[in-house]
Amino acid sequence: MSDTQVSATIYARTDLGQTREHNEDAFLVGDLTAGKARVHSEVVTQEVGPRGLLFLVADGMGGAAAGELASVMAADLIFGHLAGTWSKEPDDELTEQRFILRLREAVDLANLQIHAYAREHAEVRGMGTTATVAGIIGQKLFLAQVGDSRAYLVRGGTAVQITKDQSLMQRLVDAGELTEEEAAASTRRNIILQALGPDPRIRVEITFQPLARGDVLVLCSDGLSGQVKRDEIAEALVAQDDLRAVAEGLVATANARGGPDNITVVLARFEGPGLPAPATDEAPAYVVYSSDEHPALPADAVEAPVPAAVPAAAPSPARRTGSPAGMALLVIGALLVLLAAFLAFG
Repeated sequence: MSDTQVSATIYARTDLGQTREHNEDAFLVGDLTAGKARVHSEVVTQEVGPRGLLFLVADGMGGAAAGELASVMAADLIFGHLAGTWSKEPDDELTEQRFILRLREAVDLANLQIHAYAREHAEVRGMGTTATVAGIIGQKLFLAQVGDSRAYLVRGGTAVQITKDQSLMQRLVDAGELTEEEAAASTRRNIILQALGPDPRIRVEITFQPLARGDVLVLCSDGLSGQVKRDEIAEALVAQDDLRAVAEGLVATANARGGPDNITVVLARFEGPGLPAPATDEAPAYVVYSSDEHPALPADAVEAPVPAAVPAAAPSPARRTGSPAGMALLVIGALLVLLAAFLAFG
């Protein structure tokens, strides 16, 4: 093993939950060096190549065909774009900045494709999906976030959330109007401010995290994070090394607590001499990569193909609390305006 080698041990699991008739979650694990994606039904350990690995969790909304299609489209389109661009970049252009450009570009284009498809097919109109996408390049983890699926990093027995929910409750927590505990207990905790599909333009938030030896990345839909606490995830990973057993246990816990939504979790443990040992004075944190204005898509952006057909199933009510996706975002915007006016008056 060379001094620069980094390896990842990976396991992913998705579950219907206890109340849903369809699984609207999707996940993907992709090798960007080989340009291939696979579903890890068994625990797999592989070397991180020079172009890195990709991990994704998407939580669809819109019901039945709409939600299922939106999440699968997001996974396929995002990976497909990166496989067609980043995986084929010249070796001298494999920089962090170039990867971030391609990652943001992939999420933007996926949003445009899903939005356009929904407009052209009345049977899935209003569909959308969250997307939490993580790419490991060298010794760093980069994340693109849209919606409220989450990423945690577990180090030294402590789990830290390294994404921020794009939700109404998170906005109120940031404003100091609610505590995290109050937000977690709210009946409106599933109202999100952004998703891929409902609107032609989104703002993709990019964050990053330096990795250390032994770090475990946890990506999950809110079917898990809404039922299993952050500390419980860390405790499960401390209790045993077998990632499959950890994932199965977390899913079982979420189901035992009602399983009100689909449950998806992707686990990846990073090892190897290419990573530094964890420093006692450095803990993971939520770190935004850049606050620059969202850039326009470059002229050489490559669009991935849109599926030609929709699965034959009638749409059902949207997963999210409240109204269908497009109307929910409009209502939320009005609520936020009223909240801002109230705070200003106060």
